[in-house]
Amino acid sequence: MTTVATPRTASPTGAPARPRTALDWRIRFGVLSLIWGFSFLLIKVGTDGYAPFQVTFGRLLFGTAVLVAAMAVKRERLPRGARIWGHLTVAALLLNALPFSLFAYSELTIPSTLAGICNATSPLWGMALSLVALSEDRPTRRRVAGLGIGFLGVLTVLGVWQGFHGLDATGTAMALLASLSYPVGWIYVRRTLAGTGASHLSMTGAQLLLATVQLAVVTPLFTTLPSRFPVVPLLAIVALGALGTGFAIFLQYGIVAEVGPTTAQMVTYFIPVIATAAGVAILGESLAWSTPVGAVIVLAGAALTQAKPRR
Repeated sequence: MTTVATPRTASPTGAPARPRTALDWRIRFGVLSLIWGFSFLLIKVGTDGYAPFQVTFGRLLFGTAVLVAAMAVKRERLPRGARIWGHLTVAALLLNALPFSLFAYSELTIPSTLAGICNATSPLWGMALSLVALSEDRPTRRRVAGLGIGFLGVLTVLGVWQGFHGLDATGTAMALLASLSYPVGWIYVRRTLAGTGASHLSMTGAQLLLATVQLAVVTPLFTTLPSRFPVVPLLAIVALGALGTGFAIFLQYGIVAEVGPTTAQMVTYFIPVIATAAGVAILGESLAWSTPVGAVIVLAGAALTQAKPRR
């Protein structure tokens, strides 16, 4: 549920600064945090009535519709060129189709609170991978310490001293793999799609469109058409797509253009807090002491990995 340095569908190109909107960016930032925090609850509700691939396909379909509408209003066109579309196909898989599906499958067996906390490990995976794949991201003692602290937090959340008692190993592994897929996608985008000249909105719209096509092909192969259409899970999928994917990405697009990616990426640290509160308060999910304590440690480590080295 992340985009620029966390986010989920980062656009690889720079964009000129946009004029400030009437609504202060801090308010929009808070709305974005709430939307992405509640996304894990919506996934859980959606999978109560539909197969995970169906939840993901619906999410992408409604999210794409919102971005296509935004592009039509702004009179922006889809990017051109076979090379760009080829790289966007890979980006769509790594940043949308794969992680969205993995989170949906993971929440069949793990609470939405745990899925939200696993999502917060993306900056940790990202820093670990960038130290290897991106020469400009040199390791510093602070960043290495952040990685160590962050993964200690993951072990705390999982309750390693209890032998992971009470956790579904497969579901947890899927959520962590989903979180790993995001930084892999960001690094791929950074290496292949920088400097295309297209706007954030058109690139992201094309990316979601391709992810929707991917799920449209995969979903019928692994699922059958539902015999009934439960209303509440269906509404959850619509909200997950239209708000949690399409509108949220468009909202983040504006925040990044106004205050920059460094500030915008801070939304990552609010998502697990909101996801945990929503899961406990609304879904009645249980919460062991190790979950919030481990989440705080994860976020502290992630914050250290994102700290800029002093010049």
